[in-house]
Amino acid sequence: MRLLLGRRARLRWLHLIVGGALLMPYFLVGTVIVGSYSSDANVFSSPANQFTAFAFALPMAAVTGLFPLARPLSVAAARTLCGIPAQVLAEGLARSRQARIRTAGWFTLHVALGGVISGLTLALTPFAVAVMMLPFVAGVRDSPALGLPSAMDRPWLLALAPFAGLAMLVAMAGCAAAAAAVLAGRAIVLLGPTPDDRLAAAERRAADLAVRNRLARELHDSVGHALSAVTLQAGAARRVLDSDPDFVREALTAIEETTRRTVGELDAVLGLLRRGEDEAQGPALDALDGLLDHCGVPVAYTAKGSPELVPRAVSREAYRIVQEGLSNALRHGGSGARVELRIAVDERELEITMDNPLPGRAAVVRPGGGRGLRGIAERTVLLGGTTRSGPDAAGVWRLTARLPLHSPRQENR
Repeated sequence: MRLLLGRRARLRWLHLIVGGALLMPYFLVGTVIVGSYSSDANVFSSPANQFTAFAFALPMAAVTGLFPLARPLSVAAARTLCGIPAQVLAEGLARSRQARIRTAGWFTLHVALGGVISGLTLALTPFAVAVMMLPFVAGVRDSPALGLPSAMDRPWLLALAPFAGLAMLVAMAGCAAAAAAVLAGRAIVLLGPTPDDRLAAAERRAADLAVRNRLARELHDSVGHALSAVTLQAGAARRVLDSDPDFVREALTAIEETTRRTVGELDAVLGLLRRGEDEAQGPALDALDGLLDHCGVPVAYTAKGSPELVPRAVSREAYRIVQEGLSNALRHGGSGARVELRIAVDERELEITMDNPLPGRAAVVRPGGGRGLRGIAERTVLLGGTTRSGPDAAGVWRLTARLPLHSPRQENR
């Protein structure tokens, strides 16, 4: 009984009735076409004419299903009334030819089965109820509308009439359930995502992932660097708080400048969320002096060429690479580590070289850490460049990044 009259069965039956209602305009046009050449004064009096009008209606319904808006409407109806899981159905308008053809097939199947079940429901329900009333209402037995044979006056036939009427209703419910099952079974194929839809969804996920990765890199390089510098400077100031007030004053000044600069960088990172990746502006090489003055380690900086003339996209990524390199030097070497930074610019590329002493002991591994060098590599790859890091023969840790000034990848950023 639950399969025939449960909540899902009732909703799917309603979905078929909706399909029958959608078929009616096309069916009426079909009756007009049949009436134009039929000799019958009443087109509906002949079952053959009705089936012919039904046959004319289906191609017209299929044409309607080719419109792009037909798919989201069909998906919404199938999801709500058929109980089809949302994740297996396509989203949005039917843009491609294959998607429109599939939607037209679904819409045609929906109105066809809906027309049959709607007609069966409207015709059989009152007839079955009348048959069930035969033993109890004499006027029903004499009604010419039922067209019952005179043999129905026999007592044993009248006694079976209620069971026959009930069997008709059960059979009708079974037909509706079977038609709904066929319709629901084809939903995944006809209303599911096409290969083009899956490709577009994969491209959207890749774009979203790229944006999230860039946000993660920006936050790691800006906020992570600031926190590392502030932590080391505050720790050094605490140790000499009583013996060296001048150093404490300088450390507090550096902490203040670092946090002020980081707040500005955080606003730029949040701009990626507010305005979109391409519109957001972050610090570039023209802000490098402020970074070097308050980075927490002494830096010997040498510039060759004109870093201020580097394209903005390359300049922003170069700033972040330098910032992450300083963070690594500060984290692994402490505030006493001396960093040598060289930036060379020619007609084709920008080269960043950073040297700092190798740490005397292994660095403390932070939970979730270890993404700095990976972030640098990702930045250079996105610009079409290369990076290399590791111990050098001179006994220092060397980070080298080469960024082309102009490449197709930069034009797409």
